[in-house]
Amino acid sequence: MITVANRLYVAPEFAERFEGRFRERAGLVDKMPGFISNQVLRPVNPGDPYVVLTWWESREAFRAWTESEEFRVGHARSGTLPKEAFTGPNKLEIHEVIQDSSRPELEPEPPGGPMQFH
Repeated sequence: MITVANRLYVAPEFAERFEGRFRERAGLVDKMPGFISNQVLRPVNPGDPYVVLTWWESREAFRAWTESEEFRVGHARSGTLPKEAFTGPNKLEIHEVIQDSSRPELEPEPPGGPMQFH
């Protein structure tokens, strides 16, 4: 299992519109094989980023999502907020899950090396 965290620095005056994009999202990722869950985390401290966190059964499932037509359609709305809505570049982080307290039977994800996305 892996997690993908996209850290997005949103200007405070655009926070409501940014959150609205996720409440009204197309939900295409929810139907993808290997998709587990999606959370959007709001920062509590000024200047901290929002975190869009997704959980995947495997690297292969996440890669298939990023190469799918559903990904292209789902991200087509990404440009609906102006550039000034973001106070800095986003940062994409991918982590291998080695332990999950809610799933003690889970086998740790084997180390797979770096993943690069354009």
